Amino acid sequence: MKNRVAERAKECPQCGLLHFPRLAPAIIVLIERGDQLLLARSRRFATGMYSVLAGFVEPGESLEEAVVREIKEEVSLSVKDIRYFGSQPWPFPHSLMIGFTATYAGGEISMEDEEIEDAGWFTVDRLPPLPGKISIARKLIDSFIEKQAVKNESQI
Repeated sequence: MKNRVAERAKECPQCGLLHFPRLAPAIIVLIERGDQLLLARSRRFATGMYSVLAGFVEPGESLEEAVVREIKEEVSLSVKDIRYFGSQPWPFPHSLMIGFTATYAGGEISMEDEEIEDAGWFTVDRLPPLPGKISIARKLIDSFIEKQAVKNESQI
């Protein structure tokens, strides 16, 4: 295999077949319920840190279907109004994190034991420690905080 000059690919020198890097898409989603957002704590997070929910997209599944499935699997909630937010390359070699926002549609929080240690609804004035500013998780959370600030200013 040799590197292809004009694109990110390897080329077979005998037959010319091109091999492109594989991509493993993952979704990340901020769920809002009025002036609250859902945050969860994974067992592998730094002590005390909470974030929004995320998970890998399975073969044959749309991004929106992955959002619905991951939320249902991890915290047993239903969501609606799923909207694209943005994306970020992720530190795993072949991953792309695709961010969404969604609105709570029903259910009671029930955590999936293997991944989620704690989950709950938080308001902007009572947030736990959050992920770093460069992550898409934090960008989602900061966007929610800004939205709530604008909403509160308009009510004054």
